[in-house]
Amino acid sequence: MDYKDLANAIFPDAKDITYYEEKYPERNLKEGAIVTRFAPSPTGFVHIGGLYQSLIARKLANQTEGVFLLRIEDTDQKREVENGITDIVQSLDRFGIEPDEGMISETEGKGNYGPYRQSMRKEIYQSYAKYLIEQGKAYPCFCTPEELEEMRAKQEAAKIRPGYYGVWAKCRNITVEEAIEKINNGENYIVRFKSPGREDRKIKHHDVIKGNVDFPENDQDIVIIKADGLPTYHFAHAVDDHLMRTTHVIRGDEWLSSVPLHLQLFHELGFKPPKYAHIAPIMKNDNGNKRKLSKRKDPEAAVSYYDEMGIPKEAVNEYLLNIANSNFENWRRANKDKSIDEFELQLNKMSVSGALFDMVKLLDVGKTVISKFTAEEVYENAFHWAKTYDKELEEMLKDKEYALKIFGIERGNKKPRKDIAKWSDVKENIEYMYDDKFLAKEQEYPYQVIHEKEDVDKILDLYMEKYYNENDDKQQWFDKIKELAGELGYAKEVKEYKANPDAYKAHVGDVSTVLRVALTGRTNTPDMYEIMQVLGKESMKKRFEVAKKK
Repeated sequence: MDYKDLANAIFPDAKDITYYEEKYPERNLKEGAIVTRFAPSPTGFVHIGGLYQSLIARKLANQTEGVFLLRIEDTDQKREVENGITDIVQSLDRFGIEPDEGMISETEGKGNYGPYRQSMRKEIYQSYAKYLIEQGKAYPCFCTPEELEEMRAKQEAAKIRPGYYGVWAKCRNITVEEAIEKINNGENYIVRFKSPGREDRKIKHHDVIKGNVDFPENDQDIVIIKADGLPTYHFAHAVDDHLMRTTHVIRGDEWLSSVPLHLQLFHELGFKPPKYAHIAPIMKNDNGNKRKLSKRKDPEAAVSYYDEMGIPKEAVNEYLLNIANSNFENWRRANKDKSIDEFELQLNKMSVSGALFDMVKLLDVGKTVISKFTAEEVYENAFHWAKTYDKELEEMLKDKEYALKIFGIERGNKKPRKDIAKWSDVKENIEYMYDDKFLAKEQEYPYQVIHEKEDVDKILDLYMEKYYNENDDKQQWFDKIKELAGELGYAKEVKEYKANPDAYKAHVGDVSTVLRVALTGRTNTPDMYEIMQVLGKESMKKRFEVAKKK
């Protein structure tokens, strides 16, 4: 009896690997095209680090006219959550990251290199495991969980490295005859990889981000096929990345220590390994200490958080590119209106240590991104968000024509308004434009310099009686406010006031503040001329009457 007999006893129906090599040929792509993948497990919410990886993987594929695919690694079925794949697909979609190939629902995929869900590829893995057994590079292991636990306890007591290797690899040297007899007797087993490595030897490896690194060789005989017939992550990823013709594996640097094992698997399977790029995790400043963003402690770790807060996907993607490449900020300064798709990401310019996540900076990016949106885009995004998260705002926005006038204030000019960083800011920033909200509120009027009731009332009355005309253009409007200021004894120009402050009670800017505060209850708003145009005469009269009663 030989290894082929053993392989046939374990996997009698498995196809020869030539079948899969022909079924999944080399891709017909131009030279230099990169094939990347995002390969999450459906075991919980999508982490911002996963979005970061997928954004980078998609960007590299796009800019080289390659392929970006979504593969679902669901071989650990005990940890799987309901609708986990749907959540992954929808999370990517929400951020505009569309894979060229891969899963598009719980059961469906698109592309010629599928199935893209590991639990649907069982036969493929078994063929390659059979191939390794035929080569004498894998073997069945009959150790029970109790025996393995006993072995681990002995290793810990002796303070030696835990694992299944060397003299501890009890089933490694079982003869073919003995193994077949155990299988025929119905004994339970798993399949292990027979590692050719030695821990006292080093491997040198060039990581695309980390640079040159060296590690001890892998000498562990890891499990490659579990008792349920499904593969372990390590084995499945090697087979999948080979057959899907992945050129670059972009993943978190917690996988860096697995490189010796993964390269060994590729070598023993006769595959050309992909290039590995290990991304440093996104960090958080926690009272002066840097730590990884935590699923447990940090709401911003979940991509659903950005949806709930209404942070635009464009802002999140832009911010992630900002922390991915240090030269992005300079590129953005020089290309204010270009799409991020035109930025060329470079892996060798990524940080080796983790970038700090800065919510203030992200919201700043959000303000800039939203300031470039048209009124229609702001409306559509805010309304879509409100339908899920804010019923009151949804009701306010049902009058689309009026909402568009509000969102059109100070938009589309050289210095557009930057008061909205996220869709959850919208209500607070526009509710004073709605009479039913504004007049129902117990309003504060922070008038500042001109605050005596008599002075305030005079300004409001005179403005409506003599100076307000809804047909005035902006220059005429401002000239009339100057005239109003002069008539009531205030400086018509700020510089006049500064030159001779004792001659005036206040200046035209202070008069404008009275009008602004009476109309909005705020000292800081977008352009007041445009606000008045949107509110209209009747609303202004009502508001001034209420202000005078205070």
